[in-house]
Parts: sequence; C-alpha cells; structure tokens
Amino acid sequence: MSLARYTGRKSLEAIAASADDHGQGLTKSLGPFSLVGLGIGCIIGAGIFVLTGKAAANYAGPAIALSFILSGVACAFVGLCYAELAAMIPASGSAYTYAYATVGEIFAWVIGWDLILEYGMGAATVAVGWSGYFVSLLGSFGVHVPAQWAAATGEAVQLADGRSATAILNLPAVAVVLVLTGLLMAGTKESTRINNIMVAFKLFVVGVVIVVGAFFAKGANWTPFIPQNTGTFGAFGWSGILRGSSVVFFAYIGFDAVSTAAQEAHRPQRDMPIGILGSLTICTILYVAMALVMTGMVPYQKLGVADPVAVAIDATGITWLSVLVKFAALAGLTTVIFVLLFGQARILFSIAQDRLLPALFSTVHPRFRTPFASQALIGVVVALIAAAFPIGLLGEMVSIGTLFAFLLVCLAVIHLRRSQPRANRPFRTPGAPWVPVLGIAFSLLLMCGLPLATWVRLVVWLAIGLVIYFGYGHRHSVVVPQAAAE
Repeated sequence: MSLARYTGRKSLEAIAASADDHGQGLTKSLGPFSLVGLGIGCIIGAGIFVLTGKAAANYAGPAIALSFILSGVACAFVGLCYAELAAMIPASGSAYTYAYATVGEIFAWVIGWDLILEYGMGAATVAVGWSGYFVSLLGSFGVHVPAQWAAATGEAVQLADGRSATAILNLPAVAVVLVLTGLLMAGTKESTRINNIMVAFKLFVVGVVIVVGAFFAKGANWTPFIPQNTGTFGAFGWSGILRGSSVVFFAYIGFDAVSTAAQEAHRPQRDMPIGILGSLTICTILYVAMALVMTGMVPYQKLGVADPVAVAIDATGITWLSVLVKFAALAGLTTVIFVLLFGQARILFSIAQDRLLPALFSTVHPRFRTPFASQALIGVVVALIAAAFPIGLLGEMVSIGTLFAFLLVCLAVIHLRRSQPRANRPFRTPGAPWVPVLGIAFSLLLMCGLPLATWVRLVVWLAIGLVIYFGYGHRHSVVVPQAAAE
C-alpha cells in the first residue's frame, strides 16, 4: 500500500475553504478580548491555587518563581509558533490541523489523539480539584457533603461520625462538568460572556492577594532562595527548579486552547496572535508575582497543601480575604474546565470533519451553531472520568501530552517555512528558525523532568490511538485518497 495513503496532507486552501463555510460552519463570534479571556480563563486556575504551593514545598522552595519563569520562557517560544500557525491556518483543531497541513494524516491523527488525552484528562483533573474547593466552601457555611459522594469511586473515606466508608462517586465534579457542557452546547458567544465575567473576578482577587501579600512578606522566608539539593534529582537545588518547572507547566495549559477557537474569531489573522501571546504574557507575570508573595508570606514548607493560597492568606489574619480567595479559586477552576471542554470539542469536531472519526461529531447545531454532538460526548466522558478517578492519577499525563503537542507545532513552523515560503503569513514568528528550535529544546528539557512511568503511559495511549486509526480512521478518510490519487 502506498505511503501516501497515510501521509497525504490537507492543503492550506482546503483548510481555509472549510473554515469560511458560513452556511454549515461555526459562528464567528469571538474578538480579541474574548480570546484573551479564553486563554487567561484556562491558564489561571490550578497553577496559582493548587500547584504553586506543592511545587514550592516539594521541589524548588522560594525559587518556584524561577520555575514559572522557565516554563513561561518555553511557552513564549512555542506561543510565537502557535500565533503564526493560528493566523496562517484559521481553523478549529489546533495542532491537529497544523500537522495535517504539514507532515500528513497519520501524524495529524497522533497529535489529535494526544490532544484528546491532554484536554480530557486536564478537564477531569481540574473538576476533581473544583469539587474539593466546593465541598470546603460549603463546609465553611455549615453545609456538609457526604464524603462518599465527593471522592473517587472505591476510595476509602471517613464519614462525619468517624466511620470509614467506600466512596461511590465524586458528584460535585460530575455536576460542574455537565453544567458547563450544557452552557457550551447552548452557544459560544453566550458562554464566553460568562467565562469573561469569572475571569475578571479571579483576576481582581489575584491582584488583591498580590498587593496585600506584599505588605506581609518577610525576607527571611526567601532565605535561602534556592534551597540546597538533598542529594536526589529534583529535590531542591537547580534540579528542583527544573522538576518544579515540569510540574507547574500544567498551569500554562490554556494559551494553546485559544488556537482551537480560530474558526470562531472575527478576524483570526489579527485576533489569534493577540489572544495567544496576550494571555500568556499576562499570566506569566501574575504567576511569578504570586509565587514570590506566597513564599514570602509563609515558609515554603507549609505550602504543600490543597489550598496553599488560603494558607498564605490565613497568615495575615484577614478572614474575609480567605473566603474571597476560595470563591476566586472556584471561579478560576471553573473557567479552566470551561476552556478545556471548549477546546477538546473543537478538536474532535475537526477530526470528524476529516472522517477519521464518525461524521456525527462534525455536526453543527442548526440554531446554536455549536458542535453539539462532540461537545455532548466530551462532557459525558469527562464527567464519568472525574466521577471515578483520583486527581493524582488524572494529572500525571497532562503535562507530557501538552509538551509533545508543543514540540510538533514548532516542527510544523520550520517545515512550512521551507516547503511553502511564499504562503501568506499575517503573523510571522520572529527569529525563525531559532525560535522554533528553542521551543523544541525547552519542550524536550521539560519532558526530561518527568518520570519514566509517565512516558510509558503516553506510549500506551498513542498505541491505542494507532489501533483506532488503522481500524477505522484511514478507511474513512476523505483527504488522503485524494492525495494518493494526485
């Protein structure tokens, strides 16, 4: 069988024609403000409210601020590559679509399957975290959710009367996923307005915490700024900064989700670079400032808890701010789930348009103009995963899946610059090919900071994807047979 059967490419003209199909396509309802809001909505969440404290306590100490800078620099190189491709190829699908236009179908499938893992597991992970904050907040008002209905299926829990029990499912996590799925199915414009309101609220609270916390920071808590390594790789010292960077990289997942909305942007050639680079810049600055303030307010050893921001604020004695932080954490985690569900449905929609998955999932609702079938499937699957699995297991594979996608996006920019040098590029990555090369190098560096078991799980997931591709996808592709004939 000809190699072209698996490596045929989708032309830039065909992608553009599909994106401009107003009769059957998605509604162009997003401007630069909404795109920046999508990015910030996904980026600012678990990173500030959960991961900062754990990474500081276990890996980097006060130097967790340097870990955020390292991850931010890596994302900046990759973000510039995303901006070029999103403006050049204004269609849903993110890295999947870019790979289809550059390296061919089988590679596009691999990256699409990887993105399904990244977004699905990411949304489920954050939903479980949301459940923890929600139960805690209700408890502060005297409302107690039974433990067996707020933990992973089969997990041992302790009831209010001290008895031990086995958890049935995580009901709050299921509820938040299904509610957000319903909003997304009802319309992109309406749901992004709600997202923008929550983003504005959590940005306000983060700003208040940074300003107030700066007055309570103590220089002694920053000494030593880089704790001495314990003799184990990743346990403080410079290797701890690297390990911390690999861990908090989860916090940067979000700017790439902006690229999944390219087909719904008013002026994608202008708006996509603003959305991607704007959200990334704002969030990196806030992450570094928040990390410095938190490690300055309390010793970093005390931050290894599920709610490190609340611990830091409690040290100030300002009780009203602690409650406000919990509300902001809920809003922050809600917007992360929202954007991940949004992005994953668009990726599934794009794959189904090429018939690598059943055509049902490329259906657009006649009234709401949203990919309702793919959105519904994603919502149900993510809700089931969030109901049954613990947060640690869910979060293990998200970072490596994201870094793998980033690496391929940088390769796509280099390939397109060589294969189609005269193609229209409304935004050009500066310093090419060195910026894409640096994006690849940083992605590989952060991947090396992850444990071997994570790599094994990624290989197993990709192997399952290839079975599906050879068993169904390549038999139904509407793109590759044309390329093979040519």
